[in-house]
Formats: sequence, structure tokens, C-alpha cells
Amino acid sequence: NEAERVEELLAVVRDGGTVLVVSDAGMPAVSDPGFALVRAAAAEGLTVTVVPGPSAVLAALAVSGLPTDRFTFEGFLPRRAGERARAVAALAGERRTMVFFEAPHRLAPALAALAEGLGADRPAAVCRELTKTYEEVRRGTLGELAAWAADGHVRGEVAVVVGGAPDQGPPAVDDLVAEVLARADAGERLKDAAAAVAAATGAAKRALYEAALARRRG
Repeated sequence: NEAERVEELLAVVRDGGTVLVVSDAGMPAVSDPGFALVRAAAAEGLTVTVVPGPSAVLAALAVSGLPTDRFTFEGFLPRRAGERARAVAALAGERRTMVFFEAPHRLAPALAALAEGLGADRPAAVCRELTKTYEEVRRGTLGELAAWAADGHVRGEVAVVVGGAPDQGPPAVDDLVAEVLARADAGERLKDAAAAVAAATGAAKRALYEAALARRRG
């Protein structure tokens, strides 16, 4: 009913009243219907402020044992298997620590999809019922956690923290020459093509240009 209630609540604020949004499941507006109300109020220039509440995202990140200097919150993975697999595949190169929310009855397939798409050896943590009586934090690889959750026994509110992709370093120059030559064949100057590919991949521009030039000469 959030779409119906937004206009009603905005009318209260327009008339000089105050609306307080409270959530019983973590930080309001984060994977929460409150977002729609905040967005609508901001669009009208109405004042929006916050009294920070518990955040499962930050709590899970803090206890995960995974890097906290850079992270991304990915919310809930899609429910359908095909869409979930595509969403995970799109994150395969993500270098930052990733935080997901998941329903307990979908945790097993979600962890299986993450292990399949990101690698079974990727470090991760499942954080359940944070700050509550039955709080549990289980750390391991995605493969280990997927096996642990496979019988569907997990209950409560769940956050999953996954380590980012390891640094593979810049790709070898020889692997990028074909892309440089393809761009040059499409009309770019060879030097410009080499510069663009180098900027996108971290390869050395001069080495890439010289390798492409050598291959073109045969």
C-alpha cells in the first residue's frame, strides 16, 4: 500500500505537520518501503532528516571479517534462477566487498548461485539475526556456506557478505592486441586505439601500441 500512502503522508507535511517513519526491521528506507516516501518528499523540496537506526548492512560488514574500506550493498538477489544467475555474473569482477539481504527460504539457492558465479572459494559470511538473542555469524567460502545452508534449516533475517574479486593485475599485452587492431580497423588511429584500451585495462600504453604495430606489420 506504499504508493497509496505516500500522497496522504506528503499532504500532512505540506500542511505543516511532521511524519515519522519507523521500521521494526533495521534502517528505514534501506530495502524498505520508506524509500518511496523519502524520494517523493525530496522531489517536492520538503525537509527530510534522519535519526540513524540499526543497519544490518553495516553490522554484517563489521562482523564479517572481510575488507570494510570499500563495499557495495546489492540488496536482494532476483528470485528467479535465471535472473539471479545473470545478476551474479554481472558482479563477477566487482572488487569491493559485497553485502546482500536474503530471505531464509531463499538462502540456499542464493549461496549456490553466488558460488557458481563468483567461485566456490570466494570468502564470505552469513550473518543471521544480528543483535538478537540467536545471532549467528558463519564464515567460510561460498562453497562451504552453500553446502551448510543446503538443507534449508536457516531461519531469521539474513545478510550475506561476500569478498570482492581478487586483483588479477593488468591483462597481458598480447591478449589486448586483437582489441586494439579491431578498433583500428573500425577507423580509429592505431595510437588512439592503443591509448583507449590501455586506459580501460591498465596495460602500458606504449607497450600495447608497439605490440599492435608489430603484429600489423606481420
